[in-house]
Formats: sequence, C-alpha cells, structure tokens
Amino acid sequence: MAKPTDSWSQFYRLAVGLLLIYGLTIIWPYISSVVIMLVFAFLFTTVLLPSVDLLERKLGKRVFGVLIITVAVTGGIGLFIGSFISQFAGQAKTFIEQVSKYNFEEIIKNLVASLFAKMPAFITAILPQGDELTEWLTGLASNVTTYFQNLISVAGDLVGAIGSAFFTGLMVLIFTIIVMQNYHNFKRSMVHFIPNKYFEVGLRLTFNIERQVSNYLRGQFMAAASVAVMSIIGLLILNALGANLTLVIFIGIIAGLANLIPLVGPFVGMVPAILIAIMNNLGNEAAIAHKLIVIPSPFYILDIILMFIIVQQLDNNIVTPKLVGESVGLHPLMVMIALLIGGTLLGPLGMLLAVPTAGIIKVIAQEISFVSRNAHLL
Repeated sequence: MAKPTDSWSQFYRLAVGLLLIYGLTIIWPYISSVVIMLVFAFLFTTVLLPSVDLLERKLGKRVFGVLIITVAVTGGIGLFIGSFISQFAGQAKTFIEQVSKYNFEEIIKNLVASLFAKMPAFITAILPQGDELTEWLTGLASNVTTYFQNLISVAGDLVGAIGSAFFTGLMVLIFTIIVMQNYHNFKRSMVHFIPNKYFEVGLRLTFNIERQVSNYLRGQFMAAASVAVMSIIGLLILNALGANLTLVIFIGIIAGLANLIPLVGPFVGMVPAILIAIMNNLGNEAAIAHKLIVIPSPFYILDIILMFIIVQQLDNNIVTPKLVGESVGLHPLMVMIALLIGGTLLGPLGMLLAVPTAGIIKVIAQEISFVSRNAHLL
C-alpha cells in the first residue's frame, strides 16, 4: 500500500510536469525557430564531428579542425549555389530570347493542334471544332506563355528567397561552429546531471542515441548520393536520345539533396529538368514531335517524368528502406509509418526528422525495458 506522502509526491510531480508542458505550448511559437536551428546544428555537428576530431588529433588544436571543416563546407556550398544560380539565370535569359525569336504562342498552338489530330475520333468528337477550336487554342497558348513567364519570375523570386534565407543559414552555421568546438564539453556537462544510481544507464543511453542519429544521417547521405547518381545517369541517357538537357550534374545533386526530405527528392529534380528541356528545345521540330514509344512527348517531358518516377520508386522501395531502415535498426514498414506521421504533423520538416526521432524513441524504449528488468540490480 502506497504511503500518503508518496501519493502527494507523485501528484506534485504530475502537476509540475503538466504545468511545464502547458508553459512550453505558450512559448513554443517564440522559440520554435531557434530550436529548429539548434536541431539542425546538432545534425550537422553529428556529420562533421568525426572529421573535426581527426583534425584535432593531427593538429593538436580543436579550433584549427573546426576552422578547416567550416571553411571547406561553406566554401563548397557557396560555390555550388553560386554556380547553379548563375547558370540557371543564363538559361532563363536564353529562354526569354527564344520566346521572342520563335513565337512561343504559335508553337504551343501548333503543338496542341497536332496532338488533337492524333487523338481517337471518340475523343475529338467532344472537343471544340472550327473557329471555337482556334479560339480555344489561342487562349491556351496565351495562358501557357503567361504561365512560363510567371515561372521564370518565380525562379527569380526564388533566387531572392535564397538571399533572404542567408540570416537563418548564418545562425545555423554559428550554432554548428559552437557545438563542434564544445561538443565534448557539452556532453560531459550533461552527464553530470545523471543521478549516480542511473549513471551507467544514462551513459549507455547517451551513446546509443548519438550512434542512432549518426547512423541515420550516414544512411540518409548514402541514399541521397544514390538518388543523385541515378538521376544523373537517367538524364545522360535522355541526352543520348536527343533531350538536349544542360545542368545535368546540378539537377542530379539537387534531386539527391532534396531526398534528405524523404519521398520528394526526385520530384524536386524533375521541375528544373522539364524547364531546361523546354528552354533548350524551343523551336526544335524533332524535340516538339518526339514520342515516348507511341505517346506524344513534346520536349521530352513525359520521358523526364517517367525517368524521375523510376528513380523515385527505386529510392522509396529499395534504397531508402534498406539504407535508412537498417542504419537505425527499424523495419522498412516502421520507416514508412514514421514518415507518414512526421509529414502529417510537421510537413517536410516532420518527414526529415521522423526517422531519427523514431530511432531515438526505440533506443529510449529499449533502455526503459532494460532498467525495468534489472531494477533490482540498480
């Protein structure tokens, strides 16, 4: 039978816990951005930490290792973004010049008219005819032209958005540098808060969580690299068939990096590939008349979509469940469930954090089970 003092103590702890949760829900909107920055700083640190530790052993000073890794990573990212933006801007400029040169509206009208002519009779019977068809084609061509012009404008806005995100990226970089420099001190300070009774359990829990996150990130980067390679190979095959795509390496890397948000990576690479295919093949009669087997695929659009669908299916059903699931010790089905729950709760960010969170929960559950089975030994 529980003593009255024990009951009051449990009630007090429960009340304090509920108040803390309530207070967190109130202040969360004000601190969420900082917490997310810290989470990303921890994730980046987990990836870069082995290199920093290695350089510290070689150079004798941790600050030199942090400095070298920081310069290398930020320089590489800056070079990639700068090169892609400048080359994509050149593509957009070429496209705008081609729109004026080739009369884009007329190309669209002729293209749609040729597609209508190849459709079965039972479909063309329900479509507009004569002057009505001409008017409809003119309106469609005008709308498509406006759409692509707006899309180029959106691409310009995206470049501006990348610039406006500089502050957030800078803060994450600063947090990452601080965490890399003081990681082991932070870890020792946290260990000091563990009661002596649970010291060994706490150390093992900390180590297992750290290993779980590290394994997950390693699996994710391997999956992202595989998506990038598959996308680049697919685009090169399309080029061999006459698709005339440029920025192939950039598109593949973008698809791979976007794959860090599971399920969406290859499709992110699809958009710039289609835009570039249209830009490069405007006025190219062979590209406009191209067919995917027997299906009209002007500008190789259907070929590009099919290629990225294949990459996405290979990634979702083979690569990610195998690499990511095994890296965190989760069954592929549990990986998919975690992704669905994370995406439902927090969107793309939730999908990014779903699997490592599930892995951490698994580690905590295993440790709780271990403690409950061996409580008599503690």
